[in-house]
Formats: sequence, C-alpha cells, structure tokens
Amino acid sequence: MSSRTEILISGFGGQGVVRLGQILGQAAVHQGIYATMLISHGTETRGGYVRSQVVLSDAFIASPVVERPDYFCAFSQIAYAKYGELCGPESIILHDPASVAPEAGVPARHLAIGAEALALESLGDAVYANIIFLGALSRSCALLSPECIVSALKQRLPRHFEKNLQAFELGRSLTGLPSSV
Repeated sequence: MSSRTEILISGFGGQGVVRLGQILGQAAVHQGIYATMLISHGTETRGGYVRSQVVLSDAFIASPVVERPDYFCAFSQIAYAKYGELCGPESIILHDPASVAPEAGVPARHLAIGAEALALESLGDAVYANIIFLGALSRSCALLSPECIVSALKQRLPRHFEKNLQAFELGRSLTGLPSSV
C-alpha cells in the first residue's frame, strides 16, 4: 500500500503560498519520492487569491488534485472559509490566529501558529511567516525529512537562506504540534 499525503496551502498573493508548494515539491525530489503541484491564482500578483495543491507519495500519483487535505495551511480567513470544508477529522489545519478564526463545523484539528508575529519579533520581518509554517508542517509530515526540506529551501531561496533557515527552525521548535519524529 502506498502512502499519499495531500497538502493544501492558500492565502493571498505575496504570502509565499506558491513558494511553499515549490519548496515541498523540491524536497520530495531530493528525497526520491513522487510529487505533484497545482497552483491557481487571481490576475493580481500581490493581494489576490492564491492556492497551491501539493501531493506527495512513495508511488505514482494518479491525480494531482487535493480532495481531502491531510494538511491545510490557511494564510487568510477567505482561504479558510473557501477550503476548510474539504478537511475531515484527520486533517490538520495550520493557521495564524491574527489572520484566521476557525469556524464551527470544520471537524479538523486546528493548530494556531502566530507565525507573522513570531517572524517580526525573531527575524525582523513578517515575510518569513510562511517558512515558519513550513517548519511547523515538517514536524507532522512524516513523508519528508527536514534535511531534504532544508536542501530545497537553500535551492529555492539562496539569497536569504540563513534567515529562512532560522524561520524553518523556529517553526519546527514550536510546542504543541503533532510530531512524526
């Protein structure tokens, strides 16, 4: 039996939604597992709607569509409202409480990560919030090794690698997260 992990990332343009999907896909390549990524976004570059769907598997992926995400990184309330209903009781929704208020009726496990405030406080810039989410996600996603994610992070964001690595480690060090390790 193969292992399939579905990851949905959604928010606004400029929040690093697509970049996060690219890093996850690149990490899968480094690890030698199958990966697909679908992105969709509005016509605006910054501020418009953006979504990345990433599917990881140790076997061929027949469909790249995320139908019931194992993980949902909700970067905005609009994204949460639009895709929260796809989640089931086994899904984990990562969200920043400054941007997303969980709604009744979404049966998933909710993990509040104050990524934007943590990025500002620890790294001096909220732009690193998505990489803090990546670190938190990596604690729970057993299919990808942290080493492969760091390697992909270095390839995708070489210019500010040290700060992104700090953000990744901050996310991994958060307490209260489900751990696959």
